[in-house]
Order: sequence, then structure tokens, then C-alpha cells
Amino acid sequence: MNIRESDLPGIGKKFELMTDNDDKVVVIIHDDGRREVYHYDDEDLDESISGVTFTDSEARQLASIIGGMTYKPKAVETIEVAFDDLVIEWYKLGPSAPIIGKTIGEIGIRQNYNINIIGIVRKNHSKQLNPGVDTVFKSGDTIVISGERADIKRANSELFLKERG
Repeated sequence: MNIRESDLPGIGKKFELMTDNDDKVVVIIHDDGRREVYHYDDEDLDESISGVTFTDSEARQLASIIGGMTYKPKAVETIEVAFDDLVIEWYKLGPSAPIIGKTIGEIGIRQNYNINIIGIVRKNHSKQLNPGVDTVFKSGDTIVISGERADIKRANSELFLKERG
């Protein structure tokens, strides 16, 4: 995650965050303790699409929740539901994920990785259940996959993660 901090004279501080999936979030901390959080459009990073204001107390409660003070998740890398060895996981594809622009068939997801793509949610919120082999992966897609944990972990490292540099 990339974080840029700047002073807002007479107001407080501004923090711009770019996540690994290229989501932009801005947090403004006012000198009176209020916090404003804004989320930006993937297509226009200057256009805020949602925002919320927290009191100092609310912001601290939210920070403890996000930081795992009230609930510490099990040691998993992503959201998952496990049925013995079967795992269902969700991944949002960043612009530099190796599978962007390729089809399910081209990659041979089932044959080469022993996993299934059971759904895709596009940036525009359209959904494809059980997409076919000719379906092309796009940046910003959230893919829902099923398979065994080791196979999903391998596919994640080779196909879904964006390159770090």
C-alpha cells in the first residue's frame, strides 16, 4: 500500500492511500478529532464515490476493529469458507495480475491448477456465474474460485497477485 501524507493548515492532516488493488481512499483527520474517509471511483481517481465522517471516539473504535483488537481472524490470507479440503475464495484482480486479458481456457485453470472459477463480479457490478472458457479476465474483476487450499494458494501466487516492485 502506498500512503501519502500532507498537512492541511487550519484543518489537520490528509492521508491518501492507494491499495495494492489500486483502490484510492483518503482520510482527513481534523484538529478537532473528526475523521472523514472517502473512497474514489476506479475509473476517475479524482471522483469521490462515497464518504463517511466519524467522531474521534467512533474512529478509534473502527480502528480497533480493523486492526483486529476485537476479533482476530484465523490465519488465512483471504476471505474463505472451508468444507474439509474444499475452499471458496474471492480475489480482486489488479491491473498487473498475470491473467488480465487472458481467457479461462487459455490459462487452463481447471487442468493446470485444479481449481474452478465459479463466478466473476465485474467493476460495473455485473455478475457471471459459472463463466465459460472464453471468458476474458479484466482488471478490477472479483473472481470467486473453488478448490483445495494448496491449489488455490499456488494459483494465487502465479495468476492473481499483481507484481510487486
